[in-house]
Amino acid sequence: MYTITKEVYFCYGHRLMHHHGKCRHLHGHSVKASISIQQEELNAQGMVCDFSDVRDCVEAYIDQHLDHNFLLHKDDPIIPMLVANNERFLALDEHPTAEVLSKMIYRYLQQAGLNVSQVVLWETASAYACYSEDSPRL
Repeated sequence: MYTITKEVYFCYGHRLMHHHGKCRHLHGHSVKASISIQQEELNAQGMVCDFSDVRDCVEAYIDQHLDHNFLLHKDDPIIPMLVANNERFLALDEHPTAEVLSKMIYRYLQQAGLNVSQVVLWETASAYACYSEDSPRL
């Protein structure tokens, strides 16, 4: 099995409602996402796929939905204030954790036709969350 990994960087703000620690407050992160794509065979050019194809696909999604956006749970009471002030935000069905964001990116890449094996989201320099599924599409 061959695997390539592409790293991309972006920023977002969020808060985790009902969290008992300081993450319940409004705050932001500058994150690194590592996207791994795998194939059993290399293509005619001797590659899993072109790194730029992975970059272009994931950056289009991140730019539209995550980068410099405020991510909230759909029940967060701050949403009406953001709407009233014409602020950008994304309301999610799940709490906007690094785990959930890594799954969102994974699922998007999978739907885009890439054989993604895992997405790792580094929320800080020393902490990351990873999402993968047991049986990758081949």
